[in-house]
Amino acid sequence: MKCVIVVLGLLLLTISAYSQKKEDSIVVKKRFLNNIFRQFRNSLTISKADSASKATVLNTKSESAFLNFEGKIIRRIETEEMGFEKTFTDTTKRIAYFGTKILNALHSNTKAWVIWDNLFIKEKTVLNAYEVADNERYLRSIDFIQDARILIRTVKGSEDSVDLIVVTKDLFSINGSLTVNGVSRARGRIAESNLGGMGQKLQVAVLYDKNRTPSMGYDVSYTKNSIGGSFINGTFGATFINTGPSEGLEDERSFYLALDRPLISPYSNLAGGFAMSYNFSQNLFAKPDSAFYNYKYNIYDGWIGVNIGADMLMASKNQNRIRKFISARYFTNHFERKPLQIGDKFDPIYNNKKGILGEITFFRQEFIKTNYIYGFGTTEDVPYGYNIAVTGGWYKQLDLGRPYAGINANKYVFTEKGEFFQYFLRSGAFFNRRRLEDASVLVGANLYSRLYVFKNFKLRDYLRFSYTNLARRVTSEPLRIDNPLGLRYFRSDSVLGSQRLSLYTETYLISDRKIFGFQLSPFVFGDLTFLAKEKSSLFKADLFSGLGGGIRTRNENFIFGTIELRMMYFPRTTEDMNSFKIRIKANLRFRYNSRYIKAPDLIQLNNDDANNVY
Repeated sequence: MKCVIVVLGLLLLTISAYSQKKEDSIVVKKRFLNNIFRQFRNSLTISKADSASKATVLNTKSESAFLNFEGKIIRRIETEEMGFEKTFTDTTKRIAYFGTKILNALHSNTKAWVIWDNLFIKEKTVLNAYEVADNERYLRSIDFIQDARILIRTVKGSEDSVDLIVVTKDLFSINGSLTVNGVSRARGRIAESNLGGMGQKLQVAVLYDKNRTPSMGYDVSYTKNSIGGSFINGTFGATFINTGPSEGLEDERSFYLALDRPLISPYSNLAGGFAMSYNFSQNLFAKPDSAFYNYKYNIYDGWIGVNIGADMLMASKNQNRIRKFISARYFTNHFERKPLQIGDKFDPIYNNKKGILGEITFFRQEFIKTNYIYGFGTTEDVPYGYNIAVTGGWYKQLDLGRPYAGINANKYVFTEKGEFFQYFLRSGAFFNRRRLEDASVLVGANLYSRLYVFKNFKLRDYLRFSYTNLARRVTSEPLRIDNPLGLRYFRSDSVLGSQRLSLYTETYLISDRKIFGFQLSPFVFGDLTFLAKEKSSLFKADLFSGLGGGIRTRNENFIFGTIELRMMYFPRTTEDMNSFKIRIKANLRFRYNSRYIKAPDLIQLNNDDANNVY
């Protein structure tokens, strides 16, 4: 990156030099070198020294800025776009190096009507502080928005009316990747996540592999945010390179459509979604029939939910903050052609599956505006309160149909010191022949320390603990270790069990220094997992561990996520893996996932889709 910028600087300055009158060659050379040095110096920035009492660190309740204006009339709503050279933490400070100028020149700002399509606060209505805070938070959750603020301006000569100014800052939405493995294989992807500033994403990918038949493959998808101001997001696409919704392990061709309407606010009445895909495997590498899994399947998945406490919440003027959400889901995964290798035995991937689930969720969640949890300073909305979802229904896999019941409970605590704790309990079971089957319990906690502020960097500690138990297994896959609830990046599918105890700890610091807008975050970690085999005691469990460190980096202006270089050492391994690993991963999560209502689902034991950056 540095080399690219310096070369661009050389070209620009050379053109500029030729356009000037002739000067003494020594003077020209000095000016030339000074300009290059100045450009490099300007691209290398460091924030002013922070103190514990005066730092650009957020720890405030989302509604605090609006409470003094509760009950006033919203006279007018205006929108305003902030450029890449400014930050929300200090709007008077301009990051004026040529990188931000290039970003501003190439980027199309989000159209005002797109912002309006994502506003549920309205003009000529009574201002509700919590609803305004929810709308600000929702804007920050949009993929192409980096940050958002809703500011209040008093109206001269009117004590009962105010104007709202919605200020947003885009992410630079053009992104792509290129991977080349010699002359035999290459893969490229380019995407524009806010095409024309109209809240639409277009992505195209191409794969070349000379060992593949055909050697070229393609992928294209299109996404539209808040279609017609309905808050429904839509995506459709086709892939010939195994990048779509996929269940099987072979290379698949897929055609898919998805619609999604989140619960945009506790005051919103409806949420739901629908997805469908048509998939079939492709024998692109001339595998023998005995090794190739030949299959075809269709997926249909739809759900809808009603927030039955929304009207009561509005009527109580925010006094009753407990909400209830009722939802229902139907899904089916039907194999038109099954792989011969599986036949009629139970398999978590290649069996026909069908389910009808209902769920009631009790939640009381408010939000804290904070930062430096997953991101490098961008505002993150972290919940505090509780969320309890009770699920029941019927599920069929292959020819076995059984009733199901489960619970997913979460408690969120945010302290005055800026510490954040999440405690969770997840449990589910099927009922068959008067007994419980595939009964599971998962309990644990995520703990984030307060943010320690030093002169040129900030530091935070993270701790995660979990215990999982799976009893009377029939159709569920065994507990694995190769996932965020086990030992991260321990890539072995042969380590299986029925009890798992895991502990992960990490210390990471965020440097205030920026190189071409990229901040650095070195980290060290330790990982420990006990895994007991089926019908075995946890005291006789196998112990696996890992330790290491690495560095993460991110430019907050770009839409792609955090880039991570991770170095790991595993003292104990299986026969098919090395003790040392180095891994580079891009597009990691950079915001806390504040979505608290989801489709009803079975309890998942080998993945964590709630909040996991790793």
